[in-house]
Amino acid sequence: MRRMMLAALAVCLLMVGACKKAPERPGREREETRMTESASGKKVLMVIAKRDFRDEELFETRRVLESGGVEVTVASSSLDEAVGMLRGKAKADVLLQDAKATEYDAVVFVGGSGASEYWDSAVAHALATEAAQAGKVVAAICIAPVTLARAGLLKGKKATVFQSQKADLTTGGASYTGRPVEVDGRIVTADGPGSAAQFGEAILKALAE
Repeated sequence: MRRMMLAALAVCLLMVGACKKAPERPGREREETRMTESASGKKVLMVIAKRDFRDEELFETRRVLESGGVEVTVASSSLDEAVGMLRGKAKADVLLQDAKATEYDAVVFVGGSGASEYWDSAVAHALATEAAQAGKVVAAICIAPVTLARAGLLKGKKATVFQSQKADLTTGGASYTGRPVEVDGRIVTADGPGSAAQFGEAILKALAE
């Protein structure tokens, strides 16, 4: 009798354990698949500083985009090998001044301390403005959203940035949210390297819309 009770208890415990396991969410999987399929074949221009770009913000964001079937082109103010803050290396495919926003579905400004070279760059401002006016996705991470703010693209927009540059966004008319990643229409901003993967996913989603 005792053995039967123990066996019954074991079966009950197994059933309870099975019930506690949350089923997979096919809806989420379908959404991720749809997003990847919709973004596949899109073209993205990633702008990096010629020196001291933030490694994760280029490499991790690029990995996420390419995993979604996106074709990535890198632009910089120099075609010489660029070196990141963590010593990662990258070579631009095109000079910033030769890049045309209309040839891409999104323009992404990568951060890192070197990104300040574009804050007041007429060339960078023109590229970002051209992209925005054409209805492209315009994105920036870390301190790079300052470039968008000074180009006048964040007026009346919710945006985020590396905390040290919060004042630059509010001065530019943005509503600083402090979130890791912020999306307002076709503008995507992020606060730093720790948010690079989420930043890439937000860009993919924007491209799919």
